[in-house]
This record gives sequence, structure tokens and C-alpha cells, in this order.
Amino acid sequence: MQIRDLPYSDPGDPDVRSGPRFLIWLGRNQLRGQLKSLSWGLLHQCSLAGLPPAVGFAVQAVIDRSGSRLAWAGGLIAVLGVLIALGDTMLHRTAITNWITAAARVQQLLARKTAELGSALTRRVAAGEVVAVSTGDVEKIGWFVEALSRFAAAAAALVLICAGLILYLPSLGILVTLAMPLLALAVLPLLPRATRRADLQREKAGKATELASDTVAGLRVLRGIGGEELFLGRYRRASQEVRKAAVRSARMWSLISAIQVLLPGVLLISLVVYGATLARDGRIEVGQLVTVYSAATLLLFPLRHFEEIAMAYSFSRPSAKRAVRVLSLHRTDRPSTVDAAPTGDLYDPVTGLMAPSGLFTAVVCGDPDEAGRLAERLGGHAHEDGAATGNEDGNADADRNAPKDSTRGADRNGPENGRRASTDGITTERRPPSVLLGGVPLDELPLDSARTAVLVQDKDPVLLSGTLRELLDVPASGRVSAEDALSAAQCGDVLDSLAQASVATDGDPMTTRITERGRSLSGGQRQRLALARSLVTDPEVLVLDEPTSAVDSHTEARVAAGIKGLRQGRTTVAFASSPLLLDLADRVVLVHGGTVVAVGAHRELLRTDLRYRAVVTRETDDETTVPAAQGTLRTIEEIEERA
Repeated sequence: MQIRDLPYSDPGDPDVRSGPRFLIWLGRNQLRGQLKSLSWGLLHQCSLAGLPPAVGFAVQAVIDRSGSRLAWAGGLIAVLGVLIALGDTMLHRTAITNWITAAARVQQLLARKTAELGSALTRRVAAGEVVAVSTGDVEKIGWFVEALSRFAAAAAALVLICAGLILYLPSLGILVTLAMPLLALAVLPLLPRATRRADLQREKAGKATELASDTVAGLRVLRGIGGEELFLGRYRRASQEVRKAAVRSARMWSLISAIQVLLPGVLLISLVVYGATLARDGRIEVGQLVTVYSAATLLLFPLRHFEEIAMAYSFSRPSAKRAVRVLSLHRTDRPSTVDAAPTGDLYDPVTGLMAPSGLFTAVVCGDPDEAGRLAERLGGHAHEDGAATGNEDGNADADRNAPKDSTRGADRNGPENGRRASTDGITTERRPPSVLLGGVPLDELPLDSARTAVLVQDKDPVLLSGTLRELLDVPASGRVSAEDALSAAQCGDVLDSLAQASVATDGDPMTTRITERGRSLSGGQRQRLALARSLVTDPEVLVLDEPTSAVDSHTEARVAAGIKGLRQGRTTVAFASSPLLLDLADRVVLVHGGTVVAVGAHRELLRTDLRYRAVVTRETDDETTVPAAQGTLRTIEEIEERA
């Protein structure tokens, strides 16, 4: 493939069993490019190998005072010079093409995997590692693919030249041939140590990159709490550790380079001494000595490619391992049995949460983490972290995502905690039952249909860089315009600030660029733009996790009214604890301990349920009391014991 043909229509199905297998798969999928590079490399190396005989032939012609042979030698050297230039140029071109196309293939594979996993990717792999794989690691993997063909050409040329020297002058050719394996393999004992040091350097660099990424992403918060210097100090220490590891790695590679200079020098000195002795005794001619010496000198050039391939493999192996770690992640979706997305009530059989069709349902959870897990579960995301990877971490992830009330799970799903059942002494893992939409499990829907039917906006949505128009250009039903969504999300002040931010857009906020992750905006502005993007999509069911947590009370009331008005007749579930939003909901559900414990209107629950009032009003247990009919007071704990 040529660079102009990129991107690939299909980057293929990679071998992700291990890093080396992935590198082999890459090379095999670029076999045509590798063969081209190998052919030009052989032409280059063999043309170089032809120079010593030509020079020796010219020297001997001068000694014999033969003008015709000298002219032939000069013409041969000129032809070889043209072939060397052509071979070197085309070798470089094809090798770089192999590098770029290999890097492009890996980047397409990573992009495809990112699109497949969605937000689940950063829950399984650290964001810094994803950045390292998609940037520096891709370059190192491409380097190995590029160096592979040059190494193959150098190794083939080495064998051909040694065979030619043995046939041309056995007395010196055998000496050179015996020395070549020693020169090529002398550094092998040092490679494992050099590789370990390089791996350690890369590991520390990855951690430093991850720390830097996290620090930059949270810089606004760090400045607000005065933790900026603390995190900068951590990054300085991590950076110094990377520097020390890099110096230790460089020392080992410099030792390898020194050995590859010392041993060839010893060979050349020995060759000159022994050859001069043979020439003095008249056993060989001076031209033959010059030929063999020149050939041995040029053999040092192919030997350099042995060092290069060792370094390329050392650097690319951990990079390939990290790439495989990302590419091996996958979803485990059950076979689809439903053609189209259904409509109706949204029901979670694990918690008992019911969101009636066409109503605005607010869900109150005392634990924000529990609310986030339940929101993901309603969208069909909850069990993906564990089941999708197919490794030992799956059970741990599934346990983290499971409801905390194990007794309730046992009643629904089987013995003990409802997730493990024993058959003939063999313990098997069970998934919790899927969320139902209109009576149909989300697991049984095609992935695209499930994502179209139920959209989940988490509490920390991401804004991609681009213009506001591009941000709102998402797959949608077409029933909600961008203007209506921005109005419902109360984005008027955001539009004003965007219009003032760029003179080049002539004051049109829709064409103003938003920086990566919306870092140029405040937290409340980012949250409202993300809400507008979700409203434009207009799914059958919209699940919002704390959609107004970063705005003031006045704006929060208007945003809540805007959501309810725009989503009239559509199912909306909002996880919140703000009285302003809860008061506008058609029904409010209280989830405690992983199960639904109360359902009703906001004001009704505020009067009758102490747990609900404790969460919504932020009262402590000692402050929360209610008068009984006889005038006595009962605390929250007493009410719970009676329940």
C-alpha cells in the first residue's frame, strides 16, 4: 500500500495474544511492502559489496600497467555508484512507507477499539496509557516494521559476501567468515539487560505521562484547592526518575555500540597483519588483499543493522504489549433477538427501579458512586467492565458494579448473593438480569439500537474540540433543534461568551471553536453544553447523572424546567438530590442500599420519609426527627428498625 491510499478500508483483525505475535502480524500484513524494501536493500548491499572487487581490480590493473583493465574497472565503479544511489534511495522510500503504513494501521485499530468501547475504555485502561499507546508507542512499533526489511537485506548480503570471499580467496575469506557470527552475536548477552532497562524507562515514562495528563486535566480544580504545587512536585520527581532510568538505559546501549566498534577493529587489524604476511610471502597478490580488506570494511555496514533491529525490537516490544492490552479489550454482547428498539417503561429488576414511559422520573441516592453505577446500568453499561475483558479481572469488576444489597440479590437470582450458583461442586458466575425497556432486555437489542433507545450522560461529560455547531452535530431524531436544546439547557450566557471569544467568526457562537474538553469554559458552562448535546439527540430514554451539579440555584431551576418542557412525552430519568429539580419531577424514587425503598412526589416524600429528607436536606441523623401522632419523636434509626 502507498501512503496516498491511506487510511485502510479495513485494518484487519490483529493477533493480540502477545506483543511479539502482534508485531509478527503487522509484518505479515505488510508482506508486499517488506518484499519491496528487501529487494531494494539487496540491490544496495550487493552494489556496495561489488565495490571492493572493482577497486581491487583497478589496483591490480595499475600494478600491471594495463590501461584497458583500468578503464573497465572505472566503468564498473561508475555503474556500481549509480546502483548504490538508486538502491539506497528506494530502500529509504519503501522502508519509510512501511513505517508510516504500519503506524497508520495501528492507529486505525486503536481508533476502532476506542469507538467500540466508548467510555468503558478509560475505566479499564488509564487515560495516560491510552495517550502513550496512540502516540509514542505507535511510532516505535512502526520503527521495528521499518527496520525489519533493512535487517533482512543486510543479513542476506552478509551471507552472500562471505560466500563470495571464500570462493575468491579462501585463505582470508575463511577468517572473515568465521569472525562474522562472533561480531553479530557478541552483544546478545547484553541485550536482555538492555531490554529490561529500556522497559523500566518506558514504564516510568508512561507513569509520568499519565500523571501529567491527569494534572493538566484537573489544573483548574488544583488551583482552586491550592494543590497545584503538590502535583507539580510529584511530576518533577516522576520526571527525574524517568531521566535516571534513561541514563542507565543509554549506558547499556553505549556499551553495546562500543563493543560493535572494538571487535570489528580487532578483525581489521588481524586481517591486515595476516594478509600483509601472505602478500610478502607471495601467496596472494596486493590487489587481492585490497579486495578482501575493502570487503571486510564494508561488511561492518550490514552489521550495524543487527544492532538497529535489536534496539528496535527492544523498544517496540513493550510498546506492542501496551497496544495489545488495549486492543484485546472487547465487549461481550448477547446475540440480538430484537430487530428494532422497543418503547415503554424502563425497569431495573435488580433495584426495582421503574421509570414509566413519557414521564420525568428523578432518582435520589445517598451514595453518589451508587448513583453513577445505577445510571450506567440503566444504559446497559454496568456489566461490560468485567465480562468484556475475558480475564481474571472480570469477576472483580463485576463485583464492584453489582448492587450492594446481597440479600436482595439472593431473593431474585439464586443462592448466596444471586450471582454464583453451584452445580456438582462447580461455582459459576452469573450476570445480574438486564434492564428492561418495554419488557425487552437491553442485552437482546442490537448495540446500535440499545444506544439509540437509551442515552446516558454521566456526571463528567467530555466535550470534544471543534466548533459549537460540530459539537451539536450528533446522531439525532430530528425532532429537537439545536436552538431549542440550547435554550432548554439555559446556554444563553455560554453563547454570549463564545460570540465574544472569537472575532473571526463575526460574532456567530455556532462557528466559535471550543478547546479540548472545553477547558476554556467554566464547569457549569461545560455541563450545560453537554446537556444541550444530549437533548438534541432526543432518545427514547434519557438518563442524566447530576445534570445541574455545577450551576447555581437560579440557573438550576430554569434548567430543570427546560428539561421537563422539552422532554414532554419522552422518558427522562435524572439522578439528583436538588430540591429544585426534584420538585419538578413527575415522580421521585429513593434508592437506598441498592434497592428502591420509596416512591412518590417530592413534597410527599419530604414529609413522610426520613431517609429521603436526610439526603435531600443534608440533615444529620441527630437533626432529623418527626413528630408522631402521640407527640413523641422517633429518629431515623427507629423508623428503619420498624420498617
